[in-house]
Amino acid sequence: MTDRKVRVRFAPSPTGPLHIGGVRTALYNYLFAKQHGGDLVLRIEDTDSNRFVPGAEEYILESFRWLGIKFDEGVGIGGNYGPYRQSERRKIYKRYVDQLLESGDAYYAFDTPAELEAKRMEIPNFQYDARTRGIMRNSLSLPPEEVEELMSDGVQYVVRFKVQPGQTVRIDDIIRGVVEIKSDVVDDKVIYKSADELPTYHLANIVDDHLMEITHVIRGEEWLPSSPLHVLLYQALGWSSTMPRFAHLPLLLKPEGKGKLSKRDGDRLGFPVFPLEWRDPKTGDYSMGYRENGYFPEAVVNFLALLGWNPGTEQELFKLDKLVGVFDLSKCSKSGARFDYQKCIWFNHEYMLCKSNEEVAELFAPIVAGNGVDEPMERIVQVVSMMKDRVNFVKELWPLCSFFFLPPTEYDEKTVRKRWKADSAQVMSELAEVLDGLDDFSIEHQESEVMAWVERKGYKLGDVMNAFRLALVGIGKGPGMFDISAFLGKEETLRRLRRAIEVLK
Repeated sequence: MTDRKVRVRFAPSPTGPLHIGGVRTALYNYLFAKQHGGDLVLRIEDTDSNRFVPGAEEYILESFRWLGIKFDEGVGIGGNYGPYRQSERRKIYKRYVDQLLESGDAYYAFDTPAELEAKRMEIPNFQYDARTRGIMRNSLSLPPEEVEELMSDGVQYVVRFKVQPGQTVRIDDIIRGVVEIKSDVVDDKVIYKSADELPTYHLANIVDDHLMEITHVIRGEEWLPSSPLHVLLYQALGWSSTMPRFAHLPLLLKPEGKGKLSKRDGDRLGFPVFPLEWRDPKTGDYSMGYRENGYFPEAVVNFLALLGWNPGTEQELFKLDKLVGVFDLSKCSKSGARFDYQKCIWFNHEYMLCKSNEEVAELFAPIVAGNGVDEPMERIVQVVSMMKDRVNFVKELWPLCSFFFLPPTEYDEKTVRKRWKADSAQVMSELAEVLDGLDDFSIEHQESEVMAWVERKGYKLGDVMNAFRLALVGIGKGPGMFDISAFLGKEETLRRLRRAIEVLK
């Protein structure tokens, strides 16, 4: 396989929103493909018509557009191996269903759902395999004439793959090494359904990977139990020489407790498990998304890259193009990766700091305007430069620094009790006179003149600055006082000072 161009695929099903675990799988496929100069294919596996959800496919495409993970070919892109939706490939699959039937590697089964359920009730841990297929209604147990009659009468059927017992299936996994599984634990999976004339995932997946010349299948650990069947299908179809190499990624685990990450964990702890928000068209249930919650796509990608893989250094911040250079699939962990959602918030803060003030201001400006404030961009940039290191998300800027744009309408009671002394009104009146007399209202000149006045008067600097902050901000928080007053300008600073004196006395 070394002389073949690396081709990997990400193949989601349009059955709902894209789970963040699926995003990580797509990311690892992307990194592996780019690192080896290969192609990443987007294939939509929509053979399960009963679980199809309208809007899910577009949701998947939009998610990757937002994340910046670009596919080389596939749905929405095109390419030489299409169509890339499995529902549009049914004629292709039927050819290989017929091949397996003719070779004796598959058979017709006519068992109804009720009959299967009855057998499960009758036999503990029932499995449709070499031990039980003889007591079921299929073309191996029924007389040929009865099979022919059922087929001519249009009775619905499925085609099952015939798994031979007593074999050892060997999987050479890039992450887990050689995995050997006995074929006895693999049941005769359904590979085709006459009801919708579509194959199941198991056959469609194999046929597509072969015809699309996929060289490596990188997918979640939950698919490992399916892999022995897929190996057997490759062998039965005569494709052993082109079988892709497998790599089964570790599960994403709950932030706390045991088990894999679920939507319930996100709902309970208040973090998203989907890249974009989603409203279920059937139930109306709402799920939050990373984009709408204010995360930067670069932060989400960086966070996911380190869930199950480690660069072997202390470095944690990697842009996507840098990840391509250092990523090594063989160094992925075999054990599950705990989903530390607080770490993703940390990443978002770090990427906030990495962005220019102008970039953050562009994102903050609509929030400012949405609060009824009309400010020029250069002033919004000024505020961002003073405040962005104090927040994790752009949306957190407004409650923290709205005082730059709007005067306080009330004063924090706790701060008033602690910071507004008996003589604060008098002292602030004197400060207003000092500031009113300044022609130069720059930070440096204000600080120099006010400090000299405080020293002359023998006032405690802390008392003066605390009362000054309360008057201008309304609470005891914020950046340096002269940064605030210089931004507000003399007129607004004096207006706020005098109002505080009037209200607080």
